Amino acid sequence: MQWEIVIGLEVHAQLSTHSKIFSGASTAYGAPPNTQACVIDLALPGVLPVLNKGAVERAIKFGLSVGAKINSPSIFARKNYFYPDLPKGYQISQYELPVVQGGTIAIQVDGAEKIVRLTRAHLEEDAGKSLHEDFHGMSGIDLNRAGTPLLEIVSEPDMRSSAEAVAYAKTLHALVRWIGICDGNMQEGSFRCDANVSVRPRGTEKLGTRCEIKNLNSFRFLEKAIDYEARRQIEILEDGGSIRQETRLYDANKDETRTMRSKEDANDYRYFPDPDLLPVEISTSWIEQVKSALPELPQARRDRYVSEFALSAYDAAVLTGSREMADYFEAAIRELPTQAKLCANWIMGEISAQLNKEGIDITACPINPAQLAALLKRIGDGTISGKAAKTVFESLWNGELDKNADAIIEAKGLKQISDDSAIEKIVDQVLAANAQQVADYRAGKEKAFNSLVGQIMKATQGKANPAQVNAMLKKKLDG
Repeated sequence: MQWEIVIGLEVHAQLSTHSKIFSGASTAYGAPPNTQACVIDLALPGVLPVLNKGAVERAIKFGLSVGAKINSPSIFARKNYFYPDLPKGYQISQYELPVVQGGTIAIQVDGAEKIVRLTRAHLEEDAGKSLHEDFHGMSGIDLNRAGTPLLEIVSEPDMRSSAEAVAYAKTLHALVRWIGICDGNMQEGSFRCDANVSVRPRGTEKLGTRCEIKNLNSFRFLEKAIDYEARRQIEILEDGGSIRQETRLYDANKDETRTMRSKEDANDYRYFPDPDLLPVEISTSWIEQVKSALPELPQARRDRYVSEFALSAYDAAVLTGSREMADYFEAAIRELPTQAKLCANWIMGEISAQLNKEGIDITACPINPAQLAALLKRIGDGTISGKAAKTVFESLWNGELDKNADAIIEAKGLKQISDDSAIEKIVDQVLAANAQQVADYRAGKEKAFNSLVGQIMKATQGKANPAQVNAMLKKKLDG
C-alpha cells in the first residue's frame, strides 16, 4: 500500500461530578428538557461562573495516571463561536495552559505494544443540544447539558490504522472508568470521540490535510468511519484532486462520512483568557494528595499479573480491560491461589462468553468469584472433568441447588472415575472387544489410539479421568 493513514483522536470524557463545572445545577442524565439549566447555564446578564473543584481534581487524577505534567497555574479561556445551543456565544475551555500537558497511553495491537503520545487534556463546559426530530419546520434547544464538565483528551497523530485508533479509544475508556472520573456510558454521551484523519504517501514525513469526524459514540462506528474516510481521501488524491480541510459527520446507515462545515483553526475561535475566572493554582500538596488516593493503575496491574501469576501479556491485558473484571479475577485467585491460569481461562472464556450472550456486565454476573473458585477446585483435584465442569457451570449460572458446585456434582452424578483398578477393568474390556484397532495401532496407525480412547470414555459415560485413561491405555498397548 503506497498510502499511510495518520490518525489523532480528541476524546470528550464527561466527568463524574454531581454538579456542573461552573454552576450547582445537576448533571444527572435523562431529565426533561431545560429542567437542569440554571441562570448560569442560561448565561443570564450579571451571572458569574464558579469553578467546580471536583472537576479539577478529576483532571489531575487523569494527568497523574498518564504520566503527564500538571500545569500550575492553569488558565481558562473563552472559545468564541455562535451556535443556537451555546447561550453565551462562547464556550469556557482551556487553550495555552490546560490542567494536563503531555502524557502517554500504551496500547496493545496484534500482540505488540505501541505508545500513543498525548498533547493535552483540558477542562471545558459542554454545550446544549439541538433537537430536530420532534418539531416540524423548527428546532428545539435543550440546555440540560450546558455547563456539564468535560475533559477533552487530545492525542498526537500517532495512530496508523483504525485498529490502533480503536485500541487507543478502548484503553482510554477503560482508564477513565478505572480511576473513577467518568462512567464511560457512550449511549448517554459520556464518552465521545472525534477522529482527525489524513493520508500521505508512505515514507514521507509531511502530514496530509486532515478532516475531523465528529461525535463518534461507539468503537464500531469509530473504526468504520476512519476506514471510509481514509478510502475517500485516497480516491480523491489518486484521481488528481486535493483534500479540503473540513469537519464531517459519519452516517452509520449509509456507512459514509459527509461534510458538516469547513474546519476551523484555533485563530477562528479568538481564544482569550476568561476575565471572570482566576488562574487555577494547583499546589504540590494537592497533587500528592490526589496521587496517594489513586488505585493501582491498569499497566501496573498488568505487569504484576505477568510477574506474580506467570500470565501472558495478552491474558493480563484482557483481565485488566476493566477494573471490575480485574477485581473479579483477584477475588477468585484469593480462593484458589495456585490456579491463576485456570481462573484466567474461565473468566476470559465461559464467564465472558455468557456475559456477552446476555448483554450484562461482570458486576451483574450470577456466579460470584468464590463460587467460580469452588468449581475450579473440583477440576484441579480431579473430582470432575473439564467437560463436566461446563455442565456444573450452567447449573451455577441458572441458580440451581443454591449455587453450590459440590451439591450439583453430586446430584447430577458428574464425579470423575479416578480409581485405577476401575479404569483398568474398562480398558481391558475395550481392548478385548477391539482386537482389530489394537492391531492397527501396533502397526503404526495413531488414529486407532484415539478411537480406543473414545470407546473407553463412551463405556464410562464420559466420567473416566482422561489423563489416566490415556496413560493406562498407552502402557498396555506399548507394554
